[in-house]
Amino acid sequence: MIPKPLRVLVVDDHPIVRDGLKQVFARNSRIVVEGEAGNGPEALDILRRKKIDVMLLDVNMPGMSWLDIIRDARRRRPGLAVLILSMHNEQEYITRSFKAGAAGYLTKESIGDELVRAVEKVAKGGKYVSTPVAEKLADYVEGGRVPKTAEILSEREFQVMLLLVRGRKPSEIARELFLSVNTVNTYKARIFKKMNMTGVPELVRYAVKAGLLD
Repeated sequence: MIPKPLRVLVVDDHPIVRDGLKQVFARNSRIVVEGEAGNGPEALDILRRKKIDVMLLDVNMPGMSWLDIIRDARRRRPGLAVLILSMHNEQEYITRSFKAGAAGYLTKESIGDELVRAVEKVAKGGKYVSTPVAEKLADYVEGGRVPKTAEILSEREFQVMLLLVRGRKPSEIARELFLSVNTVNTYKARIFKKMNMTGVPELVRYAVKAGLLD
């Protein structure tokens, strides 16, 4: 009996990336792209309507945080495997993704056969990390060379920090994260205090050094 192909949902805000991934999977009869989405709400709507085995997700998503997408998706579909495919291989992104419920993490250098292997492994309940990610995790376990913001900031503080260093104003962050402006400013003050920094420019310099910016 021929096994059914694995059903994949591709979630990335860049259509050209989604098209490239669909082309990769089109060459493999064991995997079929059952849907694609450019943001979190679209992805969750597809999960509501269709049965998906693996969700392939980028960390840079508009509006809804990739961490919230992971948690909401897993809450709706407990058996769903989430595989992160990102240009970022910094420890902060990796560890937070796994804590949120991801089953694997690959950099966007991973294409073709490795991507297929990763999808098949997480679909069976396994874990998968690409070589650059494994090296970062090893560095982290050994002590690392970059300050561990994953241990310093709460998840929400980390989300606010990422938006601040990308030039978002508190009012924009409030709309994006469904918070009040006062709450965003409170998080902002906590970030500066915990990171021992005085303003956003200093935070940006840190983010560039830590590889947190595109």
